[in-house]
Amino acid sequence: MLRSILQRLLMLIPVLIGITLLGFLLLQVVPGDPVERAMGTRASAEEMDAMRRQWGLDQPMWRQYLLFLRDCITGSFGTSLFHKLPVSTLVLERLPFTLAIVAYSTVLALLIAMPFAILAALRRGGMVDLAIRQLFVFVIALPPFWLCFLFILWLSLGLGLFPTGGIGDGLVQNLHRLFLPSLVVGLSTAALIQQSLRATLIETMSADYVDTARAKGLSRVQVFTRHILRNSLISTISIVGVRIGWIIGSTVVVEKIFSVPGLGSLLIDAIVSRDFPVIRGLTVIFAMLVVLVNLLTDIAYSIADPRVSLD
Repeated sequence: MLRSILQRLLMLIPVLIGITLLGFLLLQVVPGDPVERAMGTRASAEEMDAMRRQWGLDQPMWRQYLLFLRDCITGSFGTSLFHKLPVSTLVLERLPFTLAIVAYSTVLALLIAMPFAILAALRRGGMVDLAIRQLFVFVIALPPFWLCFLFILWLSLGLGLFPTGGIGDGLVQNLHRLFLPSLVVGLSTAALIQQSLRATLIETMSADYVDTARAKGLSRVQVFTRHILRNSLISTISIVGVRIGWIIGSTVVVEKIFSVPGLGSLLIDAIVSRDFPVIRGLTVIFAMLVVLVNLLTDIAYSIADPRVSLD
């Protein structure tokens, strides 16, 4: 397994290089000049040219890319044009809040999906099963930003159960304040997990080894927990791993709406201000997080199911 992990890590090098190149080239065609954004329309052409030379924007594209690639390799990811700080410093300040939402929403998704999936599988074909499936289809169809405003109006302003945004001091306050953004992000993931786990549970119930377990005299609870649920949860690992990549991307809008100082809100602010080093650095960092999660998912799946080879 260690050899396979090292091989996978080496294979990620050209992938990350391609991501840096793609992220750099896409910004070249995006309209907007960071110098004009920073200095305004009253600045003279000479002042704008001086600022471009200071920021290195007058260099050829190939040289700008090599400098950006050097910053990625050194881990600084460049210097923010507006914060005047290394991008890595800004990322380290805000990364914990984004990771907290990712982990929090994943836990909430599992806590929501598993009971409904088990209930739907045990009552398959009935009214309960149909109602649960229709409910989660409705959840998938709801846009996350609309859920944000709905929860703010209902749970925050209406019932006063949660704050409208921001972060707190300490673990308890942060768990309370990050509940709504994590719930919004986790609901659509919960819907996919519920559908997948329900189908796997129904399929596992008809397996031969389940009939053998019943023939041995095990109780219904023992058969379900030891043989049906345990084997069905293996496929859930893949669903969670794939959706975490989506969760990381969906935090961008949710963090901004709930005023969470994470990487998502930093990215939106950088796009508005045309802070190209921050945009390029965050693009690479988001991609690295997704790639790392996929690798960890494959490792976890191979551990949970020894029949699956990591190669």
